[in-house]
Amino acid sequence: MKNGTVKFFNESKGFGFVIEDGSKTEYFVHVSGLIDEIREGDAVEFDLKEGRKGLNAVDVRVI
Repeated sequence: MKNGTVKFFNESKGFGFVIEDGSKTEYFVHVSGLIDEIREGDAVEFDLKEGRKGLNAVDVRVI
């Protein structure tokens, strides 16, 4: 599991971005990859999975 912060999440469109702690790499997150509801600024942990356009954050949960 990686740790990061929710940079942006649009509930109505069902997607957003998470920034990994340390590396500051930004990953796409889709509502289908969420375990918990997330909001901008939430500290989260997540796994990565290859998507159509690169790595996506999945199994995202608030910590």
